[in-house]
Amino acid sequence: MTQSREAYDRGNGAVILLYNTEKKTVVLTRQFRLPTFINGNTTGMLIEACAGLLDADDAETAIRRETEEETGFVVKDVKKIFEAYMSPGSVTEILHFFVAEYSPQVRTTEGGGLDDEDIEVMELPFTQALTMIERGEIKDAKTIMLLYYARIERLIE
Repeated sequence: MTQSREAYDRGNGAVILLYNTEKKTVVLTRQFRLPTFINGNTTGMLIEACAGLLDADDAETAIRRETEEETGFVVKDVKKIFEAYMSPGSVTEILHFFVAEYSPQVRTTEGGGLDDEDIEVMELPFTQALTMIERGEIKDAKTIMLLYYARIERLIE
C-alpha cells in the first residue's frame, strides 16, 4: 500500500504572553490574518499573543525581538513554559511558548511591527481576555493556551 503525505516547513516559532500582576492585565495584538478571512472570519482580524518565526535565532532571542517589534516592550526575564507542534498533520513547525511580566517602564516604543505589518497592541484586563475566549472573540489556539496556562498557574490573581 502506498500513502501520500503533504507537509509544509515554514520554520519554527515562538509566542509569549506578557502579563502584569499589579494591574492584572495582559498584552495581546490584533492584526489581519488572510487564512482566517478565507475561512469565514468576516473582518480577517485576529487577536493573538505576540509571536513570530525564529529565523536564524534561538527561541528566547527570537521572542525578545518579536516582543519589542510588535508590542514595544523590552522584556528581560522570559520564562519558557513548553513547546508544541501546533498542526502536526500538515506543518513541521514547533512553537516555543514563553511568559514574561511587563511594566509600563519597559515599553520603549509603541510597537506595531515592522514596515509591512499593521499590528494593534492591546492591553486588556486578564479577566476580560478569558471572557473573550468564552465569547469566541479570541480564537487563536496559541493565545488560548497561554491565557489558560496563566489561569491554571495563577500568574495573575
